[in-house]
Amino acid sequence: MSEGAAYFFSDAHLGAESEDREAARTSRLHQFLGALPGRASSLHIVGDLFDFWFEYRTAIPRRHFETLSALQRVRQAGIGITYLTGNHDFWLGPFLSRELGIETHEGPLELELQGRRIWVHHGDGLVRGDLGYRVLKKVMRNPFSIACYQLLHPDLGIPLAHWASRLSRGSREDRPLEPERLRHDVADPRFSDGFDAVLIGHFHHAYEHRENGHEFFILGDWIRRFTYLVLENGQFRMKTWPPA
Repeated sequence: MSEGAAYFFSDAHLGAESEDREAARTSRLHQFLGALPGRASSLHIVGDLFDFWFEYRTAIPRRHFETLSALQRVRQAGIGITYLTGNHDFWLGPFLSRELGIETHEGPLELELQGRRIWVHHGDGLVRGDLGYRVLKKVMRNPFSIACYQLLHPDLGIPLAHWASRLSRGSREDRPLEPERLRHDVADPRFSDGFDAVLIGHFHHAYEHRENGHEFFILGDWIRRFTYLVLENGQFRMKTWPPA
């Protein structure tokens, strides 16, 4: 094969719970990342790796040091990492790109890999009628809003953000999935634009639909499902970690 395997996952929401309660699933994610060298040529994090991420000028969240180290080892193995912003970790600053060599990306990502034309997005704000969230998104990502938040000390700003995140997150993984609506609102317009695969996260359900040469995937999460998608030899496969 001319290109190595490409891996995609989303919605780990690290930091959403206490460190003790989250230790097992964090370790599971680190094991997955540690298994990528020798298997992957690229890794695509499709949003919400962290339940909250904000870089102050001289500080980053201490709690995620081990995860950052695991990502650094992936990069040192020669694997490219692309990190799409989600609706919980959209305040990605320059640390990840400057210090770790991770390419951060806001909005949709268009890829051409292994003969496939792929459209990737975290998945938030894509469903019709979600006007309130779209307005809030513009306000929260405004440079003025970011500058104001930087005035808060990290010991205040980070706990405050986690409190707000818990309110907004609710129990998304328990909500019923509406696959037909998502295919209609999200996937079909991209298929009409010439893409043959559409990948999103955000909904915390693992889902795949293949029809007429088009493939639509919802990536699941790393809270309950531990699912990821692999593109190898031009073929997509949804998998669970650890392998059965």
